[in-house]
Amino acid sequence: MSEVRRKNMTQAVVVYSGGQDSTTCLAWALKNYEKVYALSFDYGQRHAKELECAAGIAKKLGAEHRVISLKELNQLAANSLTRSDIPVDSEKPEGDLPNTYVEGRNLLFLTYAAIFAKTHGISDIITGVSQSDFSGYPDCRDVFIKSLNTTLDLAMDFEFCIITPLMWIDKEATWKMADELGVFDIVRNETLTCYNGIVGDGCGNCPACKLRKNGLMKYLEKKDKK
Repeated sequence: MSEVRRKNMTQAVVVYSGGQDSTTCLAWALKNYEKVYALSFDYGQRHAKELECAAGIAKKLGAEHRVISLKELNQLAANSLTRSDIPVDSEKPEGDLPNTYVEGRNLLFLTYAAIFAKTHGISDIITGVSQSDFSGYPDCRDVFIKSLNTTLDLAMDFEFCIITPLMWIDKEATWKMADELGVFDIVRNETLTCYNGIVGDGCGNCPACKLRKNGLMKYLEKKDKK
């Protein structure tokens, strides 16, 4: 085993977009580690506003924020999150991936996060992917995360641990988690989840907003009954 493996158990790297899920994971990480790096990616996304949200929230919560450029990604695959001329699918196409799926995005994000983590002697990488409540993206599945974890270990001769706090919970439970972590208002008012680039509650019409709102209403309804 390499001498540097699992050296900084008190530190973690969070793949951070400035959205609901990654902000909840960032708050979770800050509760469980002494130092947290929030790693965002500029991949030519349609709404650069999300990087502004990420920077602002990371500063407010006390995480060290870094931005890595992956702008070439938007030249390789056509999708509605990197191309303003492609309208966002209002619903997931039957038997096909939604056009909001960015090919290879999580694969690249986690690979770059692992390189960053190893150079800092950090084992733990946290990402907000979920198989329970997602848009059908194959790179949000648990089997992909486990497979990539093994691949990264072998590729870099280092013992990584990719942690997915939201993997088996839905949006309602994610709102509950944010509330318990004390970041409910930040998540609701300052994060950018909307595919149309509207901060907070968003446009209300795109698939991301519908999923987010549905979970929020369910959580608030149960909370109000207590």
